[in-house]
Amino acid sequence: MSGLGLGREAQEAAAVAAALERRRQRELQRQSRVFNAWLRTIGVDKDALDAQVKDRKIQEAAKKARNEELANEFKQNDKIMCMLEERQKYVIRNINKAVSDFQKNFQKPETRREFDLSDPQALKKDRPARLSDNDPRCTVSGLQKFMGEDLNYSLRMKFQKEQLREWSLQQQRDWKNALADKKFLDDLHDKNRIELDRKTMEQQRTEEETHRAVCAATKEFNRSQAAELAERKKLEKHQKMKDDMDEISSLLQGDLLSENPEQAISSFGRHRVITDRWKGMNQDQLMAIRSSQQQQVLEKLRLKEEERRRDAEWDRQSIQAARAQLILERHQQRQSWERCRALDSINAELSQEQKSKNIYLKEEEYSNVPTSQYFAQFNTTSR
Repeated sequence: MSGLGLGREAQEAAAVAAALERRRQRELQRQSRVFNAWLRTIGVDKDALDAQVKDRKIQEAAKKARNEELANEFKQNDKIMCMLEERQKYVIRNINKAVSDFQKNFQKPETRREFDLSDPQALKKDRPARLSDNDPRCTVSGLQKFMGEDLNYSLRMKFQKEQLREWSLQQQRDWKNALADKKFLDDLHDKNRIELDRKTMEQQRTEEETHRAVCAATKEFNRSQAAELAERKKLEKHQKMKDDMDEISSLLQGDLLSENPEQAISSFGRHRVITDRWKGMNQDQLMAIRSSQQQQVLEKLRLKEEERRRDAEWDRQSIQAARAQLILERHQQRQSWERCRALDSINAELSQEQKSKNIYLKEEEYSNVPTSQYFAQFNTTSR
């Protein structure tokens, strides 16, 4: 039993060793493929791709050969079809020619039963529908003879011409008689017109004499009326001049033109006046107004002087405020300059510190150079 156990363990150890060896060999083969730049492209299996390309080319060549075989077969079939079509056309052409020859020789149009219906010379061969008025074919239903037809055309035309000639002669006679009657009526009208003009002239002469007599009487009446009107106007003018002289003298002697100040005093008191009668102020009133105006001028000068003093005070205060503002702005500007100078000093110190730190990092921290042993630890497996 112990021997069997030892043999099984030896077999298992040999199997494990063989498995490890196979795995090691596969890893070596994989490394040879992965690390060889000619056989791989970012992890792609080139042999498999080459096998696929070869299979694809074989399939394309087989497909191409099959297509060429089918194309040749199609060409052969097309040639056979063209030959069959030509043969069929030749047979059909011979059949049509034989049928045409048979119709031309044994089936002429003149031998047909219905040829009279399609005969192109039928109208030339047919008789007219009506030969004369006594044609027995001219029945009622044939519509070849109607009532009222002009069969006596020549006699009727001769009679009509004769009748037209008689009518023309009759019209000429009537025209001559009408001209004679018109001439007689015109002569009679002229005579009546002359007699009427003579009577009109006599009546007009009588009316003119009557009109002259009426005009003379009217002129005499108008002359008398004009003389009477001139006398009346003369009296009215004399009376008007007298009235005007009386009015002028009354106005010159009245209170209006004499400018009496008493007439403008109102009945409500002497302090009130009647505006349409007032002629102006007296000397006392004018002096009082001038005194009041002088006081107003002095008061206005006093107010201007006070306003000038107040403006000067305002200007002085504004100048003082502007001076104080300027001093405050200068103080603030000085403080700002001091803050900027302090900030520049701090920034210079920080810059110097950063430069020192960079020099230290460059010369002390980052001074070690990697060796080949550092790079050899990478890319040792295919995983």
